[in-house]
Amino acid sequence: MASNVAATKGNLIAMKKSLALAKNGYDLMDRKRNILIKEMMDLVDKVKMLRGEIQEAYDTGYYLLQRANIYSGVIERIAEQVPVETGIQLTYRSVMGVEVPQVIYEPKKDVEIPYGLDETNSHIDEAYLQFQKVKAITMVLAEVDNSVYRLANSISKTQKRANALKNIVIPRYQSEIREISDSLDEKEREEFSRMKVIKANKAKEEQRKEEARV
Repeated sequence: MASNVAATKGNLIAMKKSLALAKNGYDLMDRKRNILIKEMMDLVDKVKMLRGEIQEAYDTGYYLLQRANIYSGVIERIAEQVPVETGIQLTYRSVMGVEVPQVIYEPKKDVEIPYGLDETNSHIDEAYLQFQKVKAITMVLAEVDNSVYRLANSISKTQKRANALKNIVIPRYQSEIREISDSLDEKEREEFSRMKVIKANKAKEEQRKEEARV
């Protein structure tokens, strides 16, 4: 690979510093990737568990809801009395510079029934309480699922940068360092040969002068 960098000692030193920085950058990228992968794999296991839980929770919830409809008729009017959840907060934590969400939600230990008990029955209560569980699991799953997506996206970008350093940037610096080193070595050899010739010519001249004096 032909280098456009002038073959000087200053450029050689600069190239060696750039190579050291590129290698250090690759090590950091590789370390970051491994940490992110470990974090993501831990969350992937959690996602699998949560998806099983939420599927079971939804199945139970819809069964109880269907039973409530059978015993109480259409309960749309009762459902309208259930307030929108407002006790949710969203923050973020950093994992090697990747912002992953944290859903802050504390389910109440004593769940308050938001509708009148005189117009409902225990079947509706069971369905309502079950969907409170569904809501709590959904929030955790949303947090973990989004975290996995963000981590996977960052891992992909980190991998590309690490590959670019390993396969393009570092080999280019190594090649340019070799070319500059070879060029400087060649110049040194030429200079050494030139100095030998000058020294030999000077010795011959001094010898001729000595012989002329004799």
